[in-house]
Amino acid sequence: MSEGIGASVKRKEDQRFITGKGRYTDDIARPGQTWGYFLRSPHAHAKITAIDTARAQKAPGVLGVFTGQDVADDQVGNLICGWNITGKDGEGMKMGPHPILAQGKVRYVGDHVAIVVAQTYNQAKDAAELIDVTYDVLAPVVDTATAHQSGQPLVHEEIPNNLSFAWELGDKDQTEAAFSSAAHVTTISLSNNRLIPNAMEPRAALGDYDSGTGDFTLYTTSQNPHVARLVISAFVGIAPEHKLKVVAPDVGGGFGSKIFIYSEEVACLWASKKVGRPVKWTGERTESFVSDAHGRDHVTTAELAVDGDNKITGLRVKTVANLGAYMSTFSSAIPTYLYATLLSGQYNIPAIYAEVDAVYTTTAPVDAYRGAGRPEATFVVERLVEVAARELKMDPVDFRRKNFVTEFPHQTPVIMQYDTGDYQKSMDRALEMADYAGFAKRAKESEAKGRRRGIGLSCYIEACGIAPSAAVGSLGAGVGLYESAKIRFNPTGNVMVYTGSHSHGQGHETTFAQLISTHLGVPVDQVEIVHGDTDKVPFGMGTYGSRSLAVGGSAIVKAAEKVIDKGRKVAAHLLEASEEDIVFDAGQFSVKGTDRTKSIQEIAFAAYVPHNYPEGLEPGLEESAFYDPLNFTFPAGTQVCEVEVDPDTGRVTIEKFTAVDDFGNLINPMIVEGQVHGGIVQGVGQAMLENCVYDESGQLITGSYMDYCLPRADDVPSFGVDMTITPCTHNPLGVKGCGEAGAIAAPAAVINAVTHALGLPHMDMPATPQNVWRALQAA
Repeated sequence: MSEGIGASVKRKEDQRFITGKGRYTDDIARPGQTWGYFLRSPHAHAKITAIDTARAQKAPGVLGVFTGQDVADDQVGNLICGWNITGKDGEGMKMGPHPILAQGKVRYVGDHVAIVVAQTYNQAKDAAELIDVTYDVLAPVVDTATAHQSGQPLVHEEIPNNLSFAWELGDKDQTEAAFSSAAHVTTISLSNNRLIPNAMEPRAALGDYDSGTGDFTLYTTSQNPHVARLVISAFVGIAPEHKLKVVAPDVGGGFGSKIFIYSEEVACLWASKKVGRPVKWTGERTESFVSDAHGRDHVTTAELAVDGDNKITGLRVKTVANLGAYMSTFSSAIPTYLYATLLSGQYNIPAIYAEVDAVYTTTAPVDAYRGAGRPEATFVVERLVEVAARELKMDPVDFRRKNFVTEFPHQTPVIMQYDTGDYQKSMDRALEMADYAGFAKRAKESEAKGRRRGIGLSCYIEACGIAPSAAVGSLGAGVGLYESAKIRFNPTGNVMVYTGSHSHGQGHETTFAQLISTHLGVPVDQVEIVHGDTDKVPFGMGTYGSRSLAVGGSAIVKAAEKVIDKGRKVAAHLLEASEEDIVFDAGQFSVKGTDRTKSIQEIAFAAYVPHNYPEGLEPGLEESAFYDPLNFTFPAGTQVCEVEVDPDTGRVTIEKFTAVDDFGNLINPMIVEGQVHGGIVQGVGQAMLENCVYDESGQLITGSYMDYCLPRADDVPSFGVDMTITPCTHNPLGVKGCGEAGAIAAPAAVINAVTHALGLPHMDMPATPQNVWRALQAA
């Protein structure tokens, strides 16, 4: 059908969003609703010696003021990290307690000290200023690279050297042998700058306790409401799982930062029972800067071994990864199994050895942010490859081409097995679109104007649709990573699709409807997608890691196959034929070799009005399915960035940016291209503008848009985007995932271009005018 798989159907959900009819958490109001406001620590590291809430309790409109002692008295559990990492010493990771309100100590600026509940938001905010807290200020720990060195202040007293775990992956001896026999070794030291997620919608939560039934309802900005319910019930202990409903309505952007379970949503639930009324909190943008989980923040030394034929023989990486003050929900997995497992990139590297030290600092927690480990890995690999090519006096294109993986499936030395791909084809197409051959002419034109021009590539690969449950379980994951779907035909023939996945702007309501249109022959406008309510949809794992189509879409396809199987039984009865002779195509059941047919809508009506119905078959047309993926999917591609630099000011202008990606089969090419555009802009933001900075006292000095610069329209050119296709071999749709690719590849492409223009081996992100100018002066 023209609106099914492969069609650039306009997004169904956009009508309500662009007309202001979306329903976000902050739009929800419950009868008797109150407001919560959090008093946050002004210090990066301090003991709490006393808290006096008497004046705040008496303030106008205040219904309650609660501290960590109240949390402890009610035996509310701590927040958890859901992925256990075993270090190279054989011991599990060391995790400091993370109470929802600080108990005895604060560990970063923005840490939660108390919650005030009042009739209005402003009353709660005013009352919070009346809380008297006495702090004994301690020395902070801010620097990632040195946080685990002897003599540093301890973020958690029970964790020596602020080291959660020291982890390794790969064959150390084989890698050492590769370096011992190498003809050339390239070494780089780099940092992956810390980022602050900035979704359009700040985080928000509304806790509602029903004293009549003992039921709790949490409305929240979540990418995975079922996981939130599981953690809050089973681990934090707010309520039994069957007494807790989590609803994630429209969510205005997540990028990973809304996967995690935060103090605010738990505190609002708990406080709603304490005051006997619903409690809402909506974060101000300044709160988002200090309290949302940050991203990246790695310090790395990496080495590449090359033989006399310029073939890569080994890769060695040592990374220090910042966890912040507390371990967040999936923070331990980001610098380990989502990072080191991708260090082979697109290249055939026989030996890889990676070490990761995960450290605590007195900064906001660090967890997944768009790409989550994959951007960090790509930046290491693509900077190494670029620098090695320059040192070897080779064109970086030729060096990459010489070392590409060309045969599939390909087993890397760091767990992953790539099922399919054609890296040469993607790069060739990107070079053609970027007019790589004409670069020298453009460089001379820039030189004539007193400018410097550079061009850089980034050949990335990522792992999407985290999988399978048994495999990730053996690696420490605390949950399975399947997805669920339920398809329900109504008697009149329209379709309800219930998915455990969740949309926060990716267009799922359209693409999932396109799957139904193709597989069941129902028009897109007769398909309704339901998600985000744990009481309505089957248990699912939510949206992150570009898994929605590869895993969630595959579950929908599996449920559709069950619907067809049942429909075939009904059709065989109505058409007076054997079930084996019934074929289904484009929404029609027909008897093979005849013109006798029944539409799927007619079959649905017969299933709900079973006057003439097969004996022994249950009425209704509704089927569920769970899909547990067999492997990760491996999107890959090439991005080419061309820049011009003004050496007098350090200003970098992106003159041209090209991206050619292999996402497998495309459900909606228009939506895919939009995802690529958005990802590139975020990647360019990291490379050129964004940088989260704490000063020596642990104060966040990039705590607003005055200091933390996001890319604007005039910071990027129009992008040249194209696709190559090698279908994934192990999911029924042949899809791979597209949501993170731009953010994964763009930083390396930009920095490769900038360093090429400057004639420098390396510079750290972001390439702001000031940093570029300083790098030129130093050179």
